Amino acid sequence: MKRLLSLIICCCCLNNLHAQKKLMERFLKNDTTRHNSFLPVPVLGYTQELGFEFGLAGLFAFYTEPENPNIRPSNFYVSGIYTTTGSYQLVSKWDIWSKANKYHYQGEFRYLNFPFNFYGTGNQTTLADEDKLTLKRFRILAEAEKAFGEKVYAGINLQYDQQFFTDNAAGGIYETAANIKDRDGGRVLTLGLSQIIDTRSSNTYPEKGSYVKVTYQYAPDFFGGENFTGSTFRLDLRNFQKIKPKLILGLNLNYNKVDGRGGNPFYMMSQLGGDQIMRGYYLGRYREANLLAAQAELRFRPAPRFGIAAFAGGGNVYPTGMSAFRNLKPNYGAGIRYFFDVEKSMSLRLDYGMGEKPAGEKRISGFYISLGESF
Repeated sequence: MKRLLSLIICCCCLNNLHAQKKLMERFLKNDTTRHNSFLPVPVLGYTQELGFEFGLAGLFAFYTEPENPNIRPSNFYVSGIYTTTGSYQLVSKWDIWSKANKYHYQGEFRYLNFPFNFYGTGNQTTLADEDKLTLKRFRILAEAEKAFGEKVYAGINLQYDQQFFTDNAAGGIYETAANIKDRDGGRVLTLGLSQIIDTRSSNTYPEKGSYVKVTYQYAPDFFGGENFTGSTFRLDLRNFQKIKPKLILGLNLNYNKVDGRGGNPFYMMSQLGGDQIMRGYYLGRYREANLLAAQAELRFRPAPRFGIAAFAGGGNVYPTGMSAFRNLKPNYGAGIRYFFDVEKSMSLRLDYGMGEKPAGEKRISGFYISLGESF
C-alpha cells in the first residue's frame, strides 16, 4: 500500500454510501464501528523515484473475527498504476490476521516496468554520475507466521524475483564502472525464516508497545551464472510510547546485510532512502551490502481524522568490514496525516524529508504521498 494516495474526497464518498449526507459530513465523520470496508477508488501517489502515479485500486479492510476487540485489522488490495516517468505496475498485496491472531499471512504479487536513476554503488556517489536505466521486474512473495504464545510469532517465507535492466544512455557509470556485478539483472529464489515479538497496541497506529522482527533468507544456486547465491539478514526494531493522550513517540532501527557468494549483484544491495526510513533520500542513490538506519518520530493526533508528525534520524550503507558510522547521513522532516478509516486507524500520509548536502550539490530532499504510517 506504500506510495499510494486514495483521493480523499473519493475515499470519503465511497466509504459512506448514504447519498443524502453532505460531503463535509462524510469528510469529518468519526465512524468507529467495527465494520468491513471496501474502497474502489482512483489513486494518485508521488515519490521522487517514480514521480506522480495514477491508476485504479481496490482496498478491502476487514476483521476475521469482528466480535473480538483484540483482533487485528486485515487488508487486501490490488492496483494498476501508471506514472509520469513512463512506468507502469500491477500490484496485489495481502496482510491477513486469522481468528485470535493465531496466524499471520502476508504476500505480494508485482509486475513493473519503470525507469530510474542509477548512481553507482557505495555511500559517496555523485549526482554528476546519474545514469538512466529501465527495470522490468516480476515478484512473488508469500509469508506465513504462527503465534507461539500471546506475542511471539515464528514463520517461513518464499520469494521469487526476476529483474532485468536496460541502459538508456550508453557510456554512463552503469556501463563503465568496474565493480558492478550482473549488470543485466537476473533471477533469485529465496527461502527464509522469521521471528517476531510484537507487543504493539495496534498494527496500524500503535500508541504503545514494541515490535521486533528478524528475517533470514537463503538463495541457493538454482540459476547459475552471476545470479545471486547467498543470504540476506534483516532486523527491524520499533518502540512506541504515549507521552500525552494525543502525543506518541515512535523509535525505529533497521539493519540489513546481504552476503553473496562471490560478491553481490548491485540490485541485491541494501538501498538507503524511500518513503519509510531515511525519507528525503532517493531510493538507490546510495547502495551497498549493509544498511544501518534509525529514526524517531513524534506523532500528534489532535482529532480522530487528522494528525501531524515530525521525524529525524540517521543512517548509512557500507561494505562489510567498514564502520557504519563513517560518512553517516542525517535526515529530518515533517508531515500530515488523514485517517480515512478511524476505527482501523488507516491513514493517508504526506511527508517531506531532507538529508545531507553533498559537496557541489543541492541539499537532498524528497516529498512522499503514501498509505499507512512509515513504521
